[in-house]
Amino acid sequence: MTTQTTSLAGRHVLVTGATGGIGLETARGLAQRGAQVVLVGRNRERLSRVSAEIGGHGTIQADLGERAEVRRAAAEYRDRFGALDVLVNNAGAMYTTRQESREGTELTWAVNHLAPFLLTRELLPLLRRSGAGRVVTVASAAHVVGRIRFDDPEFRRGYSAWPAYAQSKLANILFARELARREPSLQSVSLHPGMVASGFGKNGGGRFARLYALLDPFSLTPEEGAQTSLYAATARLEGQGGYYADSRLATPAPQALDDGAAERLWTLSESYVGADTP
Repeated sequence: MTTQTTSLAGRHVLVTGATGGIGLETARGLAQRGAQVVLVGRNRERLSRVSAEIGGHGTIQADLGERAEVRRAAAEYRDRFGALDVLVNNAGAMYTTRQESREGTELTWAVNHLAPFLLTRELLPLLRRSGAGRVVTVASAAHVVGRIRFDDPEFRRGYSAWPAYAQSKLANILFARELARREPSLQSVSLHPGMVASGFGKNGGGRFARLYALLDPFSLTPEEGAQTSLYAATARLEGQGGYYADSRLATPAPQALDDGAAERLWTLSESYVGADTP
């Protein structure tokens, strides 16, 4: 595997969850490499501030927990910018108690899996036209204990925060692999950023917020945690559908290599968002 990086000068990049933590540092690093970076986040004021801080190319406000918002964000991006070379699916969340979006979908499943699935699919026409389109999906080592509950992905029965989160991170890797199979002209990869002191895990409150606070002194900084995302977004990678950790190709858990499960997950995801491909 080579560690050379591709030039990002003038290339169009979209980063979700870009107003803090790993997402912010990823966006900053890509902008420093010459990319025209557009940021997606929920808070308009923070988006404007961060974009100005890093020299961003634009912002899109959206709540990625709502599929209607994901579609609107994709349409807004297409209309305003018209080109896309790299999509970084970074936004993610964990919830101590089971919560639902306004559309009635459990939020871990909605934010961590359905949002990147739908956003990527809505932006496929632009990525295909790039000639060197790339989709980077931030997963987690938590996938090693994950299982896809095909009969109950929203944990309507027996919700627990960690299994719901681990399922979503396994889904990220399976999605990246299946996207690579279905779209061979694109480069689709997933990654584990490491344990990062980014504020992640604190949105759900309760014991997870306290646990992450205790782990912060032993964790990577957001800048350090963004390095694998930056590598996955810029390096000349070999192969398709790979999973990266510590800025190198890694082997995920066996259940993340199940191509039958990846195809089944794709079909399940289409049952939420519709099967029509742009």
